[in-house]
Amino acid sequence: MALLDFIKKQFIDVIEWTEDGDDVLAWRFPMADNEIQTGAQLTVRESQFAVFVNEGVVVDAFGPGRHRLSTQTLPLLTNLKNWDKLFDSPFKSDVYFFSARQRLDQRWGTAQPVTLRDKEFGAVRVRAHGNYSFQIADPKLFHTQISGTRDRYLASELSGQLFGVITQHLASGVAESGIAFLDLAANQTVFAGVVAKSVEPAFSALGLKVTGLTVQSLSLPEELQKILDQRIGMGMVGNDMGKFIQYQTGQAIPDLAKGGGSGGGVAGDAAGLGAGLALGQMLAQNIGAGLAGASSSAAAAIGVKPDEVMALLEKLHELKTKGILSDAEFDAKKAELLKKLV
Repeated sequence: MALLDFIKKQFIDVIEWTEDGDDVLAWRFPMADNEIQTGAQLTVRESQFAVFVNEGVVVDAFGPGRHRLSTQTLPLLTNLKNWDKLFDSPFKSDVYFFSARQRLDQRWGTAQPVTLRDKEFGAVRVRAHGNYSFQIADPKLFHTQISGTRDRYLASELSGQLFGVITQHLASGVAESGIAFLDLAANQTVFAGVVAKSVEPAFSALGLKVTGLTVQSLSLPEELQKILDQRIGMGMVGNDMGKFIQYQTGQAIPDLAKGGGSGGGVAGDAAGLGAGLALGQMLAQNIGAGLAGASSSAAAAIGVKPDEVMALLEKLHELKTKGILSDAEFDAKKAELLKKLV
């Protein structure tokens, strides 16, 4: 019976893999109970690797080309099995193929804002997204670390892990680049190169290589974007604090009028609008005079009342809280206003 089984056994003399999809990274050649004929032809295409595994141990690997399997082309397997150089019987071994093609347009992005340290703003919370590409560089390492003995392993099964690796290294990439946040948009290519370099060790540990990475957008949360817009506004007026605060005061007049007119009725609305306009005019005049270095006599001529000074201080404190005024600037203006009460 054993002799009949041996006669009926089919020997494999051609081993190859024609990829039937773009998502397959690793594929095991179907051996069943068959054995590989000594002298069989192994065909590895230009975009592939092939690896022989004996009893769970990776032994011999092949690059592109047509290989005749023998004790000469399978040196590690020959030593492992203690074959004689003239031994030409069929043998059993698992054969795995790996796709070396680049996997393009793989997406990455931050689900939540990531806190980054910036030399100009301090700590900022940003969102970013882009794409990347990768390929298998070390099939032996990829087999032992990732795909193992599975019949096939798909790129889609790996995307979540690589997505997380890139996001994790985003903050360190910003720190290593030394690029201020305001300049990142104009230096996205440089920044992407720094991030790609920072993730290389993590990819290499899996037998992979990063072949490309892009940063397509960088954005701030809405509340930080408003502060950034205010900083840009200051730059547009030549960093003239007086002009900028006058502009901010003018923007706040409608809100002041609405707040003052909440007493009800047409008369209340009119009174609120009048109070808002008067307060806005007073704020603009006093800030402009203070920043222009007006004398104390000029300030007295304007006739600042205590409640008006308090309103102005509250406005200045709000600007400091938003990061538009520095502590030093706020303290200087505060001291100047308090002198007017004396």
